[in-house]
Amino acid sequence: MGFAFPKRLVLSGWSLTLLGVIFFLPLLGGVHLFDWDEINFAECAREMILTGNYGQVQIDFQPFWEKPPLFIWMQALSMQLFGVGAYAARLPNALAGLLTMALLYRIGNRLHGKPFGWLWGLAYLGSLLPHLYFKSGIIDPWFNLFIFSGLYVFIEGVWQQSKKFFLASGIILGLAVLTKGPVGLLLPGLVMIAYWIRMRFRWYVRPVDFVIVGFSALGVTGLWFGLDILQHGTWFVEQFITYQIRLLSTPDAGHGGFPGYHVVVLLLGCFPASIFAIPALWRSQLEGEKERMFRWWMVALFWVVLILFSIVQSKIVHYSSMAYFPLTYLAATTLFRQISANKSLNSGIHWGITGMGLLIAAAALTFAWAGQHLDLVTPLFAKDPFALANLDADVHWNAWTFLPGALLLGLVLWWVATKKRLFSTGRATLLFLGTALFLQMGLIFFVARVEGYSQRAAIEFYQSLQGKECYVKTVGFKSYAHLFYSQKQPGGAPEQGDLEWFATGPIDRDVFVVTKIHKAKRMEQYPELKEVGRKNGFVFFERQKPE
Repeated sequence: MGFAFPKRLVLSGWSLTLLGVIFFLPLLGGVHLFDWDEINFAECAREMILTGNYGQVQIDFQPFWEKPPLFIWMQALSMQLFGVGAYAARLPNALAGLLTMALLYRIGNRLHGKPFGWLWGLAYLGSLLPHLYFKSGIIDPWFNLFIFSGLYVFIEGVWQQSKKFFLASGIILGLAVLTKGPVGLLLPGLVMIAYWIRMRFRWYVRPVDFVIVGFSALGVTGLWFGLDILQHGTWFVEQFITYQIRLLSTPDAGHGGFPGYHVVVLLLGCFPASIFAIPALWRSQLEGEKERMFRWWMVALFWVVLILFSIVQSKIVHYSSMAYFPLTYLAATTLFRQISANKSLNSGIHWGITGMGLLIAAAALTFAWAGQHLDLVTPLFAKDPFALANLDADVHWNAWTFLPGALLLGLVLWWVATKKRLFSTGRATLLFLGTALFLQMGLIFFVARVEGYSQRAAIEFYQSLQGKECYVKTVGFKSYAHLFYSQKQPGGAPEQGDLEWFATGPIDRDVFVVTKIHKAKRMEQYPELKEVGRKNGFVFFERQKPE
């Protein structure tokens, strides 16, 4: 295919996996889990271990129909091996990162050769949100990995016209459904329909092959849904389906947004891969028929995700995360063709990387500066008493916090200085490894400090209650942190959860109530709840059980 890459630049899939180990595994437990999603799923896993009920997901020891159990099972296993905590809750996604690196290299190598596999994996590793998700405790990394893998195996089935690929595709997509829900079938199904339309409504596989995919996926999901129906009736499954419909049709939990929300998320959140991907969205520079068709599948997947979640009323950052796979593939095609052509980089791409890199570097430097000059920042929050109180937290900022922004600024200056050089695999490698290092340093210097302002005071209070037989409730804000970090145990009065009962009823344990400073006045109507402290915007109340 034209330019032959020097052998010394052809790095292996093992090298990518090793980079994944270096970047994804360290520091997983360095900061508390964040409300809501991280703590929500970790608490489900903790309760699964405590109750021994692995067949049905629970939260606060009540049925939780919003999510299927597969990811919760992974977290529960991790917690049994490494203990209940942030590290164990996030470890499954770090492992998903290692598998993703290996898979992208393998598919890229199969389609275009080893250099392409390296570039694709590197683009995923070195882009902002794709990298960060592998250090989180949310469901989406595994969900997306199952969807992409299932779709790729289906594409192989189209190419090879083999039933075993369609069977395997259905099984993998069934695992996606068991991870997060029916969108695991909806997304690849829409892509398959898009391809059918492109083929002018001609069947590109036999109808029976779609049946094989569908029934094998239903067979996998039926192992759990069917067993739950046999054990508990249809109520739980009905609630699950109702929730999934509501999630797609309403702004769930207040997560509304403007129609172009996910365009902005993908452009900024997938930097620098997003800049390289833009030219490949509109034209193909690939030579082989199979390569061109795979690119079409990836473009279709990208647009299906973007359009679907632009239509969906709930606007949450990770909803469009499935687009990371096709977006980084398209970025790799641009990189690969530029290197193969043995010429300098397109000016539009060069200045796109430069401009967005400077923007992000400036944001990081400004953030570090703001941390050291809170007296200048606090007036911006004059109308938000909770945010003002958050900023009173004892969080220390020093000169080291400028390091992430300085690193990225240096990377951008190097990028500008090398503009006229022939674009090479080495230059692409340095760019993506540089952004990955910037992310790692951002996690070290920023995330723990942000958590110190936003939630640490409340979490430390919950941790102080571990081992104490008591009730803990939040009032005026939604949270799962009090369950996970107080290590709530099963049992207690059935009325628990009702504020009136906590405040005035015949309690059998001490009661602790947590609210936010601007909502604390509400508690004055409950004189038996005595304020026992306040810190960084959180106010803590106690009611002791009668002697």
